[in-house]
Amino acid sequence: MSGMFDLTGRLAVVTGASRGIGFAMAEALAEAGADIIGVSATLPATGSAVAAAVEAHGRRFEARAVDFADRDAVLALGAELATRAPDILVNNAGTIERTPAIDHPLEIWDRVLEVNLSSQFALTQLVARPMLERGSGKIIFTASLLSFQGGITVPGYTASKSGIAGLTKALANEWASRGVNVNAIAPGYIATDNTEALRNDPVRARSILERIPAGRWGEPSDFAGATVFLASAASDYVHGTVLPVDGGWLGR
Repeated sequence: MSGMFDLTGRLAVVTGASRGIGFAMAEALAEAGADIIGVSATLPATGSAVAAAVEAHGRRFEARAVDFADRDAVLALGAELATRAPDILVNNAGTIERTPAIDHPLEIWDRVLEVNLSSQFALTQLVARPMLERGSGKIIFTASLLSFQGGITVPGYTASKSGIAGLTKALANEWASRGVNVNAIAPGYIATDNTEALRNDPVRARSILERIPAGRWGEPSDFAGATVFLASAASDYVHGTVLPVDGGWLGR
């Protein structure tokens, strides 16, 4: 059974890889045997913590510094990655801005949608081409609880993550018959930079924790198993799924 999760010889691209969930995803894929191309806006060419983590598992790591708010840079990255024909693409890059909807600046709305949704599609479209040509590939998006719910003071983020859930299903409908799996992972409330403001608000932090059946905030390491599953042969008949990793939040 363990062979179903073996990624030896595979090449995986992980965006948003420098910290948090993306870091954990990259390390998990490396531990399963994959070489990693990590992408982040500020990822140094050498000496990063994620590079050290990947290389500690005996795998190769390459860094790419790309701002997902820069469409031209994303398209250039996609064109380059297409020539490498990766086996796995993890679309984890993202951003969040907290402002009440009535005051939410349109420039923030535009940036969040660009980073979280439009650039994800642009990159996937290019990287998927060699996957479709050879008839195999694994694409994983990072969705959110707000792919299912509305959230508070994050209208752009909610719209973008709802879009990711829909995009996951749309691409799966077109590409499943051609050997490419498209799925998403929906994180719950995880102890990362994105939730720092919530964890520092004693009222919100308490109300959130009280609703999580598991009784704790999630950790980036909680995504290791789901990521390897969706990247491996174990998920070959899984298409268009948005898999919550949320401590039971959505079932409450």
